[in-house]
Amino acid sequence: MANTDFTLSPSSGAEPHNSSTLPLAERHDAGRITISIHFDAAALEAEWRALDGNNRNSLHQSFDWCAAWTKTHGSRLLIVRGALGREPLFILPFEVDRGRFFHTARLIGSAHSNLNTGLFGNDAEPAPRAELAAALTEGISAHLRRFADVVMLDRIPSMWRGAPHPLSAVPGIENPNASFQLPLLGTMERTLAQLNAKRRRKKMRISEKRLDAIGGYEYVVARATPEAHALLDTFFRQKAARFEALGLPDAFRDADTRAFFHALIGTFEKGRDAGYLLELNAIRLKGEHEGRVIAISGLSRKGDHVICQFGSIDEEIAADSSPGELLFYRMIERLCGEEVALFDFGIGDQPYKRSWCTVETRLRDIILPLTPRGYLAAGVQHAVARTKRVIKANKTFYEFVQRQRQRRQAKSVEDD
Repeated sequence: MANTDFTLSPSSGAEPHNSSTLPLAERHDAGRITISIHFDAAALEAEWRALDGNNRNSLHQSFDWCAAWTKTHGSRLLIVRGALGREPLFILPFEVDRGRFFHTARLIGSAHSNLNTGLFGNDAEPAPRAELAAALTEGISAHLRRFADVVMLDRIPSMWRGAPHPLSAVPGIENPNASFQLPLLGTMERTLAQLNAKRRRKKMRISEKRLDAIGGYEYVVARATPEAHALLDTFFRQKAARFEALGLPDAFRDADTRAFFHALIGTFEKGRDAGYLLELNAIRLKGEHEGRVIAISGLSRKGDHVICQFGSIDEEIAADSSPGELLFYRMIERLCGEEVALFDFGIGDQPYKRSWCTVETRLRDIILPLTPRGYLAAGVQHAVARTKRVIKANKTFYEFVQRQRQRRQAKSVEDD
């Protein structure tokens, strides 16, 4: 076979024109893979939304999710677009984190993404993965080094929805955390049959009995209403209290991050696999504690895949009723009747996730150094990932590290 070209050029009007042609791989039947860099998401909106329709693409790289993030964070976009012949093959939306020592290009909003896949079209499936990997890595290295020292594609599954991910041929390292999912089988009875159904129902009845003793509860679902925004603010307060109790930094403290989640409320995905970017679910008390919200979860839906983005409980009242577990039961029960096939508990290994989930998805981090400084950054990232894996594999040591973090946090508060 003859060698093919991989053409790289920025979009017009955004940056000075700079293109090169790189012979990288053999031609396959579908033609050339062309990689280009763009700086205006609106110019790619039609293609972007079309790729959103692929059910295997994560909601976290969808057009509306990324638009909300860039609007609230003021991010400068670097959008890598790949085409197979004339057809769009993939879109990878990056923002640049300008650190003290390194500039790192990351997928938009990675710090709050439970799963990253990028956006790949159906045509990515027949494309030879080695060729796709070569085009992507060489293309990024040739062009993004003007803007970043290293590229981080983190939380990428090797396998997703029963198929290898298109980036599975690109070398990477195992992420210290996995994600956890529960298949929904049409009814709550069939879904619970995958688990210890008897124990799960017993826990639900105990929770309801304890809540009935103080006046009962209601299960609340809120989307595009003031109630949803009020529930989100309650979540921020509950989560801040929980982080403080654990001696951990509040991941939702920044005003722009809070504005981002508020911006997601009432935004619905468009296209073939419609859904919602953020739906607030809650357990709210009746009776003597009328209106008190004791458990909150934020859900996102794309097609038949629902992700739990976050959750919190009020630990000051009725904590012995396990309101978080009760909320998961009610959400899953409802979604079983709404054609959802997969309930995703997200990234991070927690006992409650393992008690609910039958699927554990291992995730990978792909680190592409672009400059000499980037190679140093990649080495640091590899060392940090290895250290985290070792620590988390040793339960005793991990608990010790957590206690030390709590002590440091407590001392910092005292000093203030």
